[in-house]
Amino acid sequence: MSEEKWSLIITPKRKLLDLQIREVIRYRDLIFLFVKRDFVTQYKQTLLGPIWFLVQPIVSTMMFTFIFGNLAKIGTDGIPHALFYFSGTMLWGFFTANFGASSNVFISNSGIFGKVYFPRLVAPIASVFGSLIRISIQFALLMGILIFYISRGAPVQPSWTLFLFPLLFIWLAAIGVGAGIIISSLTTKYRDLQHLVSFATGLAMYATPVVFPLSEIPERFAWIAYVNPVCAPIELFRLWFFGSASIDGFMILLNLGITILLVFTGLILFNRNEQTFIDII
Repeated sequence: MSEEKWSLIITPKRKLLDLQIREVIRYRDLIFLFVKRDFVTQYKQTLLGPIWFLVQPIVSTMMFTFIFGNLAKIGTDGIPHALFYFSGTMLWGFFTANFGASSNVFISNSGIFGKVYFPRLVAPIASVFGSLIRISIQFALLMGILIFYISRGAPVQPSWTLFLFPLLFIWLAAIGVGAGIIISSLTTKYRDLQHLVSFATGLAMYATPVVFPLSEIPERFAWIAYVNPVCAPIELFRLWFFGSASIDGFMILLNLGITILLVFTGLILFNRNEQTFIDII
């Protein structure tokens, strides 16, 4: 009897941090299918379809301009209200989309996780690519608004560093996925934490320079910006594209360090949790 030869042998993970990057690359077609699935599921049988990508930040920008710009008279460091609020809403929405998808990765995919094998990292990676489609459309609109204001002589001064903006998107995605998979390891066992996470995410926006610049934060609360890793990418985006922001090198380094810690911790918990989550769910 001839000896059987297997093309693939699946073994349990032994290492604390086993990313299996080669496997993820080999399943890149599955990533595309997940992105397509999420896109179709979200906008199937809707009247506006992907136009919702633009409606949401536009409406939020108008609301923030009226409430924070006209009523509360909160400054924007000289940046036109439309640019300031639209950019903040766009970047915050990108972060929360990745955070929300990653924090529910085990629960929302429990059916397929329990039936077929594939690298589980495929799911959060697919959510990032889906969010990139969304922010790319919004970014194109923002550039149109920016060109309009520049043609009108608005006090905005884009820098050559704006061509590095993809790094900021990667940074925000890393924060969202890192923090999200940490939460997912907890919500798998304690489902009621999902409600707390949704509430906390809404409050966290007001601890981030989405509707106000960092220069408007009282000095006694300035430490919040240093421990909130989302602050640096948003402020750098405004600095590169609009030429105005309140950020220093220490904040960038500290926020970057916190991001690395979130990603590293998240991957460890993700690897550990994927071995047992199916028994819990």
